[in-house]
Amino acid sequence: MHLGKLPLLVRIIIAIVLGICLGFFMPDFIIRCFNTFNGIFDQLLKFLIPLIIVGLVTAAIADLGHGAGKMLAITAAIAYTATVLSGLFSYGCSAALFPSIISNMGATSLANEESSFPVFFTIEIPPVMGVMTALVSSFLLGLGIAAFGAKILKQGFDEFKDIVTLAISKVIIPLLPVYIFGLFLDMTAAGNVGKVIGSFLIIIVIIFAMTAIMLVLQYCVAGSIVRRNPFKLLATMMPAYFTALGTSSSAATIPVTLQQTIKNGVSPEVAGFTIPLCATIHLSGSTLKIVACAIANMLMQGIAFDFPMMIGFILMLGITMVAAPGVPGGAIMAALGVLDSLLGFSPEQQAMMITLYIAMDSFGTACNVTGDGAIALIMDKIRTKKR
Repeated sequence: MHLGKLPLLVRIIIAIVLGICLGFFMPDFIIRCFNTFNGIFDQLLKFLIPLIIVGLVTAAIADLGHGAGKMLAITAAIAYTATVLSGLFSYGCSAALFPSIISNMGATSLANEESSFPVFFTIEIPPVMGVMTALVSSFLLGLGIAAFGAKILKQGFDEFKDIVTLAISKVIIPLLPVYIFGLFLDMTAAGNVGKVIGSFLIIIVIIFAMTAIMLVLQYCVAGSIVRRNPFKLLATMMPAYFTALGTSSSAATIPVTLQQTIKNGVSPEVAGFTIPLCATIHLSGSTLKIVACAIANMLMQGIAFDFPMMIGFILMLGITMVAAPGVPGGAIMAALGVLDSLLGFSPEQQAMMITLYIAMDSFGTACNVTGDGAIALIMDKIRTKKR
């Protein structure tokens, strides 16, 4: 089978295993070659991040605002609230559990440390704008297009989104396993890989447990509002959960999510409106993973963090990630700009975030789409009360 046809997760696992195995005896010259490639890839990623934000977020906000009404506004508010609460839940659990686990294994710095295998040369590719400039521009342009119905401008940004999506799917994603291979090759040769891998495995198990607890909490809230057994409601949504595990796509799971939501008693009209919309704007599982992975990375590398820093990060992440669905690796790619601007993550730290995130990609997507059913239940109750 051609490597390009393998799922991204499989390619990244292969890259990590090869990087670890070959790092013990690979000649210094080869390691320096891959470090040189990684340095160029870092520069390319820094250049693309603002363009990714402008291309994806502007079009997403413009689409969200089109035909906006009370139902859309209420659904968006509930979805955003759920996403932010998921991030806060993740912060609380991660801040309580991760320090003792990671401190026992020792911190491993990936940044601000001279590599034992220096690059041969570097190529500077300055970004056209800063990350925060890109974010603010995206919000302004997206809201303006939605408010004035600027069809020509909307078409232009839709086409720019296609260009950015193509750059992600044809350049960034294919080269990502090579980048991660080089990173683990260097870490293994430097003797740091054991601590990183040990921490990874424990963190993945904990984050999976957190997604399960989050779903139970969401359906307990929905169940209390509609006065029905939350566990029966959640059990009905399990086909959507397992479909998302297989597809790793919120969009591809919409038909199953819609079918199971209607089986839970939600009217077809509300389900038909809420489920496709929430597939775009409700990202509780993805936010939970990114917050947990960010805290794990900061602890592993001895970076200080506090609640005010993380609440700002979570609030901004909830908005930025609207652009994520439907784009390969979209959630973590959309989050890179916020990780850089608000948490100061280096390219190496961003690479570790991508690796951790993709290792659990299916579980986050499954949490997202299953939670969509809880929001649909709440919206159906709201609509019934208004009649």
